[in-house]
Amino acid sequence: MHVSVYVSDLTKSVDFYNRFFDQDPAKLKPGYAKYVLDNPSLIISFVENNERVQANFGHLGFQVETPEDLNIKLWQLKKENLVSKEEKGTNCCYAKQDKFWVTDPDGIQWEVYYFHEDVEFNDPHYELNDTAVCCTPSDDHESSHSK
Repeated sequence: MHVSVYVSDLTKSVDFYNRFFDQDPAKLKPGYAKYVLDNPSLIISFVENNERVQANFGHLGFQVETPEDLNIKLWQLKKENLVSKEEKGTNCCYAKQDKFWVTDPDGIQWEVYYFHEDVEFNDPHYELNDTAVCCTPSDDHESSHSK
C-alpha cells in the first residue's frame, strides 16, 4: 500500500515520523520524504504543500498482530512523548480493540490497535466533537468514518 500526505512543515513531520516509525526516511529531498516500512508493509510519502493540507482529514492506523506487539509499540512511543490517548477494551467501529493514539504536527491522528473481535455495539462515550477518533455517528446520524 502507498499513501501520500500533504504536510505544512516537512522538517517537523520528518522529526515526528522518524520517532513514530522508528526509522529514517528511505528518500529525503527538498519538500519530500518517503518511508518504506516492512511491518506493516506500507510506503508513505510526505509532500510539503501548506495549501493542500486537509483539515478534518480523519485518521490513519496500524493493526498489530498481538497484544504484546501493541504494548511494545506503546512503550516505545511513550518514551518519545508521542502518545496522546490510550484505550483498552474499546468497542469502536463495531470491533473490540485495545489501542492508543498519536497526532502528527499537522493534526493527523494515527491509531495503533489490536483487534480482539467484531461486536454489535459501538461505545457512546466518544466525545462528539472528536468523532475522527472513532465511528461515532454525527448529529445527522451519518457515520463520520468507517473501517
